[in-house]
Amino acid sequence: MQKSRGFISYEKVPDSYLRQRQLRGSANAWLLWALGVGAVISGDFYGWNYGLAVGGFWGLAIATALMAVMYICMVYSIAELSVALPHAGGFYSFTRHAFGPFLGFFCGICVAIEYLIATAAVAVTVSSYISPLAPAIPNYLVWLIVYAIFVLINIWGTDLTFYVALFITLIAILVLAIFSVSILLSGLFNPDLLLNIPPNPGQSVWLPKGWGGVFAAIPYGIWFYLAIEQLPLAAEETQDINRSMPAGLITGIYTLIVLSIFTLILNTGVGGGAVAVGEAAAPMILGLEAYFGPGSTATLITTFALICGLFASFHTIVYAYGRILFSLSRAGYLPRWLSVTGKTYTPYRALCLGAVVALICAVLISVSGDSGVGPVLVNMSVFGAVISYLLVMLSYIKLKLSHPNLPRPYQSPLGIWGAAIGTFLAMLALIACFAVPDYRPGVWGVAVFLAIATLYFFLHGKNHLVAQAPEERAALISESTMQ
Repeated sequence: MQKSRGFISYEKVPDSYLRQRQLRGSANAWLLWALGVGAVISGDFYGWNYGLAVGGFWGLAIATALMAVMYICMVYSIAELSVALPHAGGFYSFTRHAFGPFLGFFCGICVAIEYLIATAAVAVTVSSYISPLAPAIPNYLVWLIVYAIFVLINIWGTDLTFYVALFITLIAILVLAIFSVSILLSGLFNPDLLLNIPPNPGQSVWLPKGWGGVFAAIPYGIWFYLAIEQLPLAAEETQDINRSMPAGLITGIYTLIVLSIFTLILNTGVGGGAVAVGEAAAPMILGLEAYFGPGSTATLITTFALICGLFASFHTIVYAYGRILFSLSRAGYLPRWLSVTGKTYTPYRALCLGAVVALICAVLISVSGDSGVGPVLVNMSVFGAVISYLLVMLSYIKLKLSHPNLPRPYQSPLGIWGAAIGTFLAMLALIACFAVPDYRPGVWGVAVFLAIATLYFFLHGKNHLVAQAPEERAALISESTMQ
């Protein structure tokens, strides 16, 4: 049975539809913390350092501090929204509730793009570090093996996924802790190396690229925290969500801030300093080579360290893209067959299709042969993410004003003002992605994806929505009470 609401058509599906699309899990605050930190932690191993080249140490430090404030504001906001609207759609659910189906779908697609590109980038990076150790193994075989292992873990069961995330996240944190302590105790850290980038004409050694460098470094400041926002996607697989979700989000972001401070300072102040670290594909290797000396020992330890951090993020982001594709499919925005969960209560079809799409992206990235592909990929992920941040913080403000009676078991201590500050900083980050010419290839790549998705929505998706999907049902009930 079809029912139209404006230009949107909803179909009432049988009860068996939702029974075939159930999620089960028992994540607590500790497991959510690991899921959130694990998703982000690879950003401490690579990617952030490109900000040194465009902004210098203090330029990147200021940009990172501004983005840390943005994430704190956003995390408190989504902690409130997650317990008010505890659905697997996460950001899509919040934006759908506030601004309707199209912007909800648009936000969900931004999130999906962010995570699919991120896994492709991590897979390519993993193969680049394995190749020197095993040159006979083709890169594509490494990608296939990595995807096969972690997609299978995610399909096997949600509880296994959470505990694997906890294990490899703790290992990644241990690697970072050992690195930091070793650099400090060895006396290799040299504060003068933080400021060894020659300043541009008319600029100071403190800000060698001027305030424009701070602006250009913003996307790399984001890289330290990108993907902590995936935790609301676990809402339907969390026990005692009113306590566990806010605790996991808040402890997660402060853990990441501490890690980012140590990484930024200690990793920059070793080896060749900001000049060398800002151009390194693997910045940690400079510190390890300074500690162990160039050679096989440093190479093996660096490869192990990097792979630990990369696998932690790869595993948890596979979980995230599976859940956002699942929720959009269950609601009818994407083909419905994608959201079937089967006996393991995991979205195995969404996980497999996402892997195929990401592998295609990995192949395209590889054959491009662009030496600047790393910064471009960082900015593609950042651009998709920042659009979703803007939408979700505006959604928080809108729902606070238009739905004051929405049950909120947890409320952000920062309130509307916190969301407003976060919105301003997200807008600043979005402008940075547009304003710097070197970042535009990534921006245009995301824009193409979004244009295709928009066409799909208006030509097909809007006519096949499912009224009983949890995200849609909650929004439709709320809209009915407002009329």
